[in-house]
Amino acid sequence: MEIEVKNQTDDEITFIIRDAEVPFVNAIRRIAMMEVPKMAIEDVYMVQNDSAMFDEVLAHRLGLTPLVSDLDAVDGLVMPDNCDCGDHCPKCSVSLTLNKSGPGVIYSKDLVSSDSKIKPVYDTIPLLKLKEGQNVELEAIAQLGIGKDHAKWVPTTVCAYKQYPEITFNDDLNIDYACVEACPKKILKANKKKGKIEVTDIESCTLCKACERACEKQLVKDENGNEFSKKYINLGYQENNFIFKIETDGSMPPKEVLLKACDVLSNKADEFITFSKGGS
Repeated sequence: MEIEVKNQTDDEITFIIRDAEVPFVNAIRRIAMMEVPKMAIEDVYMVQNDSAMFDEVLAHRLGLTPLVSDLDAVDGLVMPDNCDCGDHCPKCSVSLTLNKSGPGVIYSKDLVSSDSKIKPVYDTIPLLKLKEGQNVELEAIAQLGIGKDHAKWVPTTVCAYKQYPEITFNDDLNIDYACVEACPKKILKANKKKGKIEVTDIESCTLCKACERACEKQLVKDENGNEFSKKYINLGYQENNFIFKIETDGSMPPKEVLLKACDVLSNKADEFITFSKGGS
């Protein structure tokens, strides 16, 4: 198996996986979404809320506010299920407080964390609006969790793959330029001087087959003289090659999500091997 990184930023990574199978690639996708631990607000203790927003709605908005959850930030924290405190403590949680008065809009930057490393990823997320004389005071408890328990713990906003596209042309047929105009991604280019169609960016192909549908069928004969029809362009994919994209909500780098997902999959494989050998 080979992996080639095509594009990488702070919140996004696109890479190509070669010589792999769908079950393996799909396992990485599912684990990256559902089983990579991330920090999120779990409990909210309201002291005062004079705003028009219900306590439950405000708590929901706080829960969905992305918190920094990279390796450096969560170092030393354990999952709540692995802590013996019975509720929450500095070993398994971080406290964020909010104490503001109106008038004005209260933003995520107004949350004060007990841990300077674990804080909202973005400062400008509006939480609620206070009028003159209104106050809000609360304590929010953030803990590690995984996406299969609640969407607020899903670290990815995009986690998807597609099989590597493959476009071929039947050069024994008349060139049908209709497929060039039909392509929504504009990855086909008509070179009428050379009498051919060029593929400019195969990796941007979405396999929608609009190009195939736009081409008309042409009659041809096989070596035995039997007539059959086919189109100038053929769209398919490479069965064991994939284009994989991960985009995060900023709580952790996409490469870190990928590496953690691989670790989880490796541990699952080790557990299965141990079980199959009669272990426990």
